[in-house]
Amino acid sequence: MQRFVSMLLLPLLLFSLTACGGSAPAPGSDGPSQPEAEAPETAETPEAPEEPAPYTILDPTVMPEGGIRDGVTYAAYDGIVEHLFFHPVIAYPELAFDGDKQANGLDDFMVTVDEYNKILQSVYDKGYVLVDIADVWSETTGEDGQPKMVRNTLYLPEGKKPLILSYDDTNYYPYMLENGLTYKLIIGDDGKIASWGRNPQGGEVISRDLDAIPILDKFVEAHPDFSPFGAKGCLSLTGYEGILGYRTQTDTQSWTEAQEANRQKEREAVKPIIAELKRTGWTFGSHTWGHLRLDSKSLESIQADTQRWADEVESLVGPTTILFYPHGARPDGNDWKNTGPVFQYLQSQGFRVFCSVGVESFSYIKKDICAVICDRLHPDGTTLRHSRERYLQFYDAKDIMDVDVRPQREISWAS
Repeated sequence: MQRFVSMLLLPLLLFSLTACGGSAPAPGSDGPSQPEAEAPETAETPEAPEEPAPYTILDPTVMPEGGIRDGVTYAAYDGIVEHLFFHPVIAYPELAFDGDKQANGLDDFMVTVDEYNKILQSVYDKGYVLVDIADVWSETTGEDGQPKMVRNTLYLPEGKKPLILSYDDTNYYPYMLENGLTYKLIIGDDGKIASWGRNPQGGEVISRDLDAIPILDKFVEAHPDFSPFGAKGCLSLTGYEGILGYRTQTDTQSWTEAQEANRQKEREAVKPIIAELKRTGWTFGSHTWGHLRLDSKSLESIQADTQRWADEVESLVGPTTILFYPHGARPDGNDWKNTGPVFQYLQSQGFRVFCSVGVESFSYIKKDICAVICDRLHPDGTTLRHSRERYLQFYDAKDIMDVDVRPQREISWAS
């Protein structure tokens, strides 16, 4: 059956906030505000983009009729579903690793475009195929009449292994713009998602080769069997600096009519980007509005933040059942043993899959409430340097790491 869509335990300290309305500081900084990204320059008489090609999304929980689709045999899979997550990728290492106080934080938590490309190629070569996180578990009614989550059987091409990809902080925070990352997502003249930004010389660059999202789009175009169901990844969004490079947020201190008018323009500008991402297999999850630590903030502040995410982000991307914990911090101290007031509140707001960060692609269906908790693995500078053995099932850090462009810091496997 086809569905056609038109439509860390390692803390992530580099994005810590001091309050619900605060800004995430750049790595190693106190988080001074930065100039907002300029809007992409357009020609005086822009040509209309090409009509995008049709895109089909399939349901991996339904076996193809006869067990074969397009000559490929499908088989039931009930094993581990691996989950890797990335932050935005570094397009220009010479800007990211320039020796300033942010360089080591970027080195710890991000990968370069070159490394990201090699990781995609490696997981593809090792037989992984992409699945949407929302297809792995479903909500149903138990024998007691109460709602519960169940793990779905996935029907995959024979011999293949499922892989979820997610992408934290795909908001394009101002500090990123000065440190070698792209500025925002746009729709290019070919009707496809591209990035807009500036190169080290300050020149405008529109590309599908410098940002994790269009890079994966291109990879799937070249290797359609990497995504047999049309899935791409889940974008984990905060809201305090807008989304996808568009400044759709309100301010916590003051707000003028002019600021609100600009915010509404940004909201309108991002809508076609969201629609095209959804149409081509991307989904969205909450990373909280203010990148809150859910293990230490009060219930009242979390409630206010969740409402703000609904007002400013969900109102654009639509409802989601996926929550990605900022800093990997678990509500109520230990979410797989405790179901405290914070977890209960978040679950009451429609979240069902709660994602942290760890050393295994761990998942657990809670018995006392309709929810799943899971961990994700994190390809980044830290694990490339110090966790080579753990990631060998996906790639070999010796083949992936851009040693020559990264800061000269310790590498465990090189000693």
